[in-house]
Amino acid sequence: MTDAEIEAALAIAFSQCEAAGIPLKGQQKAILLQVMARILRNSTANTNGESRSNPSNDSTPNPLEDLTQSQRQALLQFIQERDTQTYPWKIQLLNDWLQGQDSGSVQFVREELGLQWLEQVQPVHIAQYTDKLNLKLKVGDRIEVSNSLWEWVQDDGPCCREWYPCTVVAIAEETFDAATEDSDQDDSSLSTSCTVRFDNGSEYEIQAIYSWNQYQWRWASA
Repeated sequence: MTDAEIEAALAIAFSQCEAAGIPLKGQQKAILLQVMARILRNSTANTNGESRSNPSNDSTPNPLEDLTQSQRQALLQFIQERDTQTYPWKIQLLNDWLQGQDSGSVQFVREELGLQWLEQVQPVHIAQYTDKLNLKLKVGDRIEVSNSLWEWVQDDGPCCREWYPCTVVAIAEETFDAATEDSDQDDSSLSTSCTVRFDNGSEYEIQAIYSWNQYQWRWASA
């Protein structure tokens, strides 16, 4: 199925849900569209003999490299603006598509690239073009954390740096008073902690993930 055929088939299904008195919400529609695109991409990969066990690795080209500089700048700005709102940027964009609304400066994603390209874009790709501090973590994001968080590591020592995949399960923000006795006026800063769950089920809380611990994590490549 092509992207257009997927959209058409889902539009019919959504209309039938409304006729039956059980209309879907905009976010539910967008998620279904996103899942269908993923299924199509995986099916295409299998047909081409590609492995599904490692869909993204260091040798995989960054999809953002397909864009012109102006297109990439527009998309990155869209991502940073929308990720501060109710829905993640992909959900916002997919909702536009389902509602037939113009997406403004990023309309080219739908008209020129389509769902399969959109599904390939992951946080690790975006982080290559933006400061990690401006790309905020959300519950459900996949990241990798360094063992230097809980043990002493040295580049040339017996304990070297290792990276462990995990999932963000909670995020907490705390405002603390940063004023000192020498300060003329009070100041405050926001510290963000993040709880991650490793694949073995254990959890770990990372303090100040955007400040002094920002180099102890990275976006997962898969």
